[in-house]
Amino acid sequence: MKAVIQRAKQAGVTVEDRTVGKIESGLVVLLGVGHEDTTEDAKYLANKIASLRIFEDDQGKMNLSLKEIGGSVLSISQFTLYADTRKGRRPNFMDAAKPGPAKQLYEAFNQYIEDSGINVETGTFGADMQVHLTNDGPVTLLLDSSDR
Repeated sequence: MKAVIQRAKQAGVTVEDRTVGKIESGLVVLLGVGHEDTTEDAKYLANKIASLRIFEDDQGKMNLSLKEIGGSVLSISQFTLYADTRKGRRPNFMDAAKPGPAKQLYEAFNQYIEDSGINVETGTFGADMQVHLTNDGPVTLLLDSSDR
């Protein structure tokens, strides 16, 4: 599983001109699911994201987690994180999971985040979405469950 996380002052996602998810302070998580990923990958990334100390404390140091600041997550499914662009000009998405298993693991990931006490808002799986955010910092990190 791959995730791009962005610290955000606010963020939202719309589908067909209708807001389907919206947060104030927290993280935007773009989550890609690979065909070899399991619930263990979802658990690992959910725990990592909930516990990462990337929010500033009173001294301006990145020392607080999402849990500690009471922030939320805007979770967006993003199969294009598995694009292979090594050959040619058109990305190959063969490493991305098929929609059925990908949706199950995406939903499991979101549930694991919620189970840790963090509010999760989502986009619509498989839909054409417009995501807007105010990136705070900016702070943007790449996570991959295969790195554990």
